[in-house]
Amino acid sequence: MNSVRPMPSSVAALHDNVIEISIADQQLRILSAGVCYEYSVSTAANGAGEQEGSGKTPRGWHRIRACIGRGAPLNSVFVGRRRTGEIYTPELAAEHPRRDWILTRILWLQGLEIGRNRLGSVDSMRRYIYIHGTPDSEPMGKPLSHGCIRMRNDDVVELAGLIDADTRVWIQEGTFARIPCRNL
Repeated sequence: MNSVRPMPSSVAALHDNVIEISIADQQLRILSAGVCYEYSVSTAANGAGEQEGSGKTPRGWHRIRACIGRGAPLNSVFVGRRRTGEIYTPELAAEHPRRDWILTRILWLQGLEIGRNRLGSVDSMRRYIYIHGTPDSEPMGKPLSHGCIRMRNDDVVELAGLIDADTRVWIQEGTFARIPCRNL
């Protein structure tokens, strides 16, 4: 569930349309047109890290390389960044118990820091790190993913409507507590 808080225009202009993710808080926030949107997320069960094959959420500066699935119905299933034509249901989940469900929208992340999250064995894009929808039965606020940032389907639709390809993303281990998203 998101909360919306208006921001003074002078402050908002400094940070508009930068997605911030706190691994400690399991939260994602974005300022868009002076409004702060906050969402509960689920990052990697294995913690933070950039190494290929680690199953960890990469840190640092990224950008949205592609926004996939705009216009697709809620709970649309994606495999290999392509819609399968399936709509997620508990019955479908029972048929495919090992599938890591990627639903509704995919915001594919590209690292911007060479040697940290871009190129070589730390490349976020080559690791297929996304912000994506997940079954609404999956808990948010707990690190349970395989490296991606999972969101509720309604929330990822709303987020995808606020951004474009090339939107900057900052992923940090620290908390948002020092810099709350509120009126200043």
